[in-house]
Amino acid sequence: MVAIKGFKAYRPTKEYAEKVASKPYDVLNSQEAKELTKNNPYSFLHVVKPEIDLPDNVDIHGQEVYCKGAENLDNLIKDGILVQDEKEYLYLYSQKMGDHYQTGIVALSSCEDYVTGKIKKHEHTKPAKVKDRSEHILKAKAQCGPVFLTYKAIADLSNAIKAYTDSTEAEYDFTAPDGIQHTLWVIKDENLEKRIISEFESMPATYIADGHHRSESAGSYVYKNFPGPGRDFFLTVIFPDVEMLIMDYNRVVKDLNGHDKDSYLNEVKKIFQINEIDNGKPENKHDFGMYLDKKWYRLTIKSELIGNDPADSLDAALLQSNFLEPVLGIDKPRSSDRIDYIGGIRGLVELEKLVDSGSFKVAFALFPTLITDLMKVADAGKVMPCKSTWFEPKLRSGLIVNKFE
Repeated sequence: MVAIKGFKAYRPTKEYAEKVASKPYDVLNSQEAKELTKNNPYSFLHVVKPEIDLPDNVDIHGQEVYCKGAENLDNLIKDGILVQDEKEYLYLYSQKMGDHYQTGIVALSSCEDYVTGKIKKHEHTKPAKVKDRSEHILKAKAQCGPVFLTYKAIADLSNAIKAYTDSTEAEYDFTAPDGIQHTLWVIKDENLEKRIISEFESMPATYIADGHHRSESAGSYVYKNFPGPGRDFFLTVIFPDVEMLIMDYNRVVKDLNGHDKDSYLNEVKKIFQINEIDNGKPENKHDFGMYLDKKWYRLTIKSELIGNDPADSLDAALLQSNFLEPVLGIDKPRSSDRIDYIGGIRGLVELEKLVDSGSFKVAFALFPTLITDLMKVADAGKVMPCKSTWFEPKLRSGLIVNKFE
């Protein structure tokens, strides 16, 4: 049984929705956020990255910053930019990016479910980041950034949700400057709301797609250490797995670890079948594109190197354990300054650009991780390799806020 429920959300009025909605706090640095908001006092970045309203030398993890975020949130409410719904509702949030379309249920998810493992995770969290998000929650008395969850799709439920969105006027419908369309509905059909809650009660689990630190902060740290009204559930948007878009998460390496080109390619041939190709985009799982000296190669890892462990058999893990560490000497992929990670949203042209510039020697393009594989890793209680999933589109912050006392 998975517990979700509706809530009295704070939301922007219709005329301010597009101005308030912001990218998540963790996809921009402070300077980028400051530049984006210089002509927009309503942007929710003033709440989730409040250092942009303080001197440049401020400690971004200092109490002054968290207090400023709380102040900015309170001002949006006081000025009538954000208004609380009078009743508890579930909401539907759709995003359209190019040909991709996904619709999630906005609901509060149970902290108890998170603690007991019914909300399954696939990443470790860093204590410093958990503390940062926890301080933000406690000072603002609100969960401002929703956690991105997924569930195993139920066709009848998806059909019922689509019938509702097709027949009901949306609260918000706008296209952001990056071209992504955002649409939100308030579910005022009590039968649909009850059906959604009931369907989730029959599920064994939901899964974190993106937002592990927000989950650990709200779902565990605040819940356990600062109990109080409204703190036993946390803000989530829950999408069916069949609608999820995971893009490739690629690698660039600065040097060949002492190898010249010929000896390097000999090492490649020990691990992979290799063919020179025109387009480096992998077409299948366990295939890789490699860009070296202005040429693309197709690498297919030898089958005897692929095991049955759901985490170790992921492409990111196979590349790391069989090649990046033993051949290129990248033994600490999370912290090494010899490797960088490039989200697939930037395309293979970005890999070519980085290598051709001389900043990096070789690039690896990976096949996107399958959502089914992510779920297998989470079900097994395992951890994904670092930088193995890049979810798009990202959830906007500020469209839905869960504020508690």
